[in-house]
Amino acid sequence: MNASLIRELRDISGAGMMDCKKALEENGNDIKKATEWLREKGIAKAAKKAGRIAAEGLSTIVVDGNKAVILEINCETDFVAKNEKFQTFINDVANTILKSDVKTNEEALALPCAQGTLNDYVTNMTATIGEKISFRRFTLVEKKDDENFGTYIHMGGKISVLSLIKGASQDVAKDVCMHAAAMRPEYVRKDDVPADRVEHEKKILIEQAISEGKPADIAEKIVMGRINKFYKEICLEEQEFVKDNSVTVGKYVKNNGGEIIDVIRYEVGEGIEKRQDNFAEEVAAQMKGE
Repeated sequence: MNASLIRELRDISGAGMMDCKKALEENGNDIKKATEWLREKGIAKAAKKAGRIAAEGLSTIVVDGNKAVILEINCETDFVAKNEKFQTFINDVANTILKSDVKTNEEALALPCAQGTLNDYVTNMTATIGEKISFRRFTLVEKKDDENFGTYIHMGGKISVLSLIKGASQDVAKDVCMHAAAMRPEYVRKDDVPADRVEHEKKILIEQAISEGKPADIAEKIVMGRINKFYKEICLEEQEFVKDNSVTVGKYVKNNGGEIIDVIRYEVGEGIEKRQDNFAEEVAAQMKGE
């Protein structure tokens, strides 16, 4: 295969190297035919959208017996997120992953499906819907027979929470999910917080106490109380339970004979820099067929 032909086709179409290689193989190294082939497959159209920001979309959870998957797929606008095709697509992807034991996005996108692979499915959806579609993240979880999954999906998929609780009911597990959806804990328990983050927080709190005029030895004692407040803000087990603020979430689960094994919370678009829409530019782009 001529590398210069592949490079030329990549420059024309914006498609990936392997897609260009396949297009040339399928079309006898004819650049024009290969370009049309990529357009027909929706690959060139999808590649043009690859640089766009996709911060909307949906998250979902699918459970089957002792396995569950939580995932997030992004698109560019909330309008597309509400589209029935997009919703079917995200459920198809979730169910495909649920039947596997993949660990990474790369492994997941290589899974076979009716469209070829999940990566092909993403590409086809980008071409069909006309927006960048981005498979962002997933977590596959397996439970033991003495454990329960809790699930909660808020606002049709804007927030999804999956919990794994040992020794308590599904209702308790769901309560934990609903709390996590509302209170946004970053970690399950104190031990999960990285030591460097705790030390950084302590340093800030000590400096604050000293700036308030407290002697260094007193500042150290004050910090111990304030660091507990810090844990209550970011650790699920330390937070006051939203349904009963007389107990923490950890205590609530323990009172019901349970133990929190893990909680995974996905909020659509978190951590993604949102695009700043310019209506005039958007209209101009549409008129150019971009």
